[in-house]
Amino acid sequence: MSDWVTDIIRSTGYAGIIFLMLIENVFPPIPSEIIMPLAGYLVSQEQLQFALVVLAGMVGSVLGALPLYYLGHKLGAERLKHWCDRYGRWFVITRKDIDKTQRWFDRYGIWTVLLLRLVPGVRSLISIPAGISKMSLWPFLLFTAIGTAIWSAFLAYLGLVLGQNFSAASDYIGPISTAVIVAMTLWYVWRVWRGPEKSGKTG
Repeated sequence: MSDWVTDIIRSTGYAGIIFLMLIENVFPPIPSEIIMPLAGYLVSQEQLQFALVVLAGMVGSVLGALPLYYLGHKLGAERLKHWCDRYGRWFVITRKDIDKTQRWFDRYGIWTVLLLRLVPGVRSLISIPAGISKMSLWPFLLFTAIGTAIWSAFLAYLGLVLGQNFSAASDYIGPISTAVIVAMTLWYVWRVWRGPEKSGKTG
């Protein structure tokens, strides 16, 4: 699977990073923790430029955040929770997830959009309460861009460092990335299988 991600980035360049990061934000199970380090690895091979890799990761993440933002903005909290009960399993979103991220947003305000972009597992979900709370679009885009740029740079740098020490890391990069993707896929299938009745539906 890591070879597939690498091949996409090699063949399509920065557009491939944008596409993969967009999809990662709205539909698992290929995580940014795989995409961006592999892009960073290609930087170490002088096939890409670090600054443009980070920019592509940020652009893809911002584009991927917009559907979730507008979902919250248009539906509101209660309608969105009912939507999650019916369809959320396919996007790994439950009403518990909505409630949890909403509490974070209510407590910390717009800064939550930036800070939680650095937290795996909830990075994408914070877009939903931002939309529910009718956060202005331009501040949302700004804070999302800053948070995702930091996250993308961090992950790409890890890949760059590994690439520079490829002789020591080559035996581990493929198996580790494959194990992460397999684990994410199994987790996703499990979440879909157990459905809303077992994943937080309260009413």
